[in-house]
Amino acid sequence: MRIVVATPTGLVGSRVVARLHRAGVRPVLLVRDPGRLTDAVRGRSEVLAVDLLDVDSVVRATRGADALHWVAPSTGPDPLAAYDTLGSVAATAVRENGIGRVVLQSSVGAEARRGFGEIDGLGRAEEHLDATDAAVTHLRCGYFFSNLLMDLQTLRAGVVTTQLEVDRRIPWVAPDDVADVAALRLLSTGWTGRTTQGVLGPADLSAEDVAATLAELTGRPFRAEQVPDEAVAEQLRAFGMTQAQVDATVGMARGFRSAFRGEDPRDAVSTTTTTFRAWAADTLVPALGD
Repeated sequence: MRIVVATPTGLVGSRVVARLHRAGVRPVLLVRDPGRLTDAVRGRSEVLAVDLLDVDSVVRATRGADALHWVAPSTGPDPLAAYDTLGSVAATAVRENGIGRVVLQSSVGAEARRGFGEIDGLGRAEEHLDATDAAVTHLRCGYFFSNLLMDLQTLRAGVVTTQLEVDRRIPWVAPDDVADVAALRLLSTGWTGRTTQGVLGPADLSAEDVAATLAELTGRPFRAEQVPDEAVAEQLRAFGMTQAQVDATVGMARGFRSAFRGEDPRDAVSTTTTTFRAWAADTLVPALGD
């Protein structure tokens, strides 16, 4: 089985690669800089230096593929335009090479197609792949636990920030669980057509829930605080982001504050196992330090 993995150094992609190795598969890895891969990973894989925005390179690299794991990374001054291009590149490679199965790392909210900021770009990528003849699974992932690692300074001050209402619950998921589902889909030949699969973690969580768990784990006080959209936008502009990048980032929360209901319900298939408490104890609390 020839399985191609895009972004194999990413948070999920690297874990997908490890699972494919354990299954006895020698995957084809599309990576901009092969030097970012360990010697062990390179030794068990076919490694190709590829820019995912270069359609000709991607088409060449995916010849003979049975399955493709596609991640459309947010890139460039206009994230939505980049997602659109990356979705088109993937669809072109799938058509020209007759790739039978594609697993796209998407998100809860992509089914809305508009009103979810950066996630709208994933919706466009879904549409590109849906227009091919391949069997396609869109993994509708919840909010990654690991996003908290980008705000350690605020967490060390005992504050869990959110653009949502502090008591609004949404699906949260561990990257490891997303990789599990992606690898299983890539290895399975028992599905056809266009399908979606929620990857929703074990429970919906609010910022208040997260703060309470961190307080229990650390023995320190934590509180949840809603940050206005404009305050987030001002901070992002100060970081040098373009207006399109700011709009894409801030817009995600607007969608989740709406009356949106996801296409993929929480059930035995979409509910994954890693709890926030377990992930935080293993990963976040050590990162916070004493």
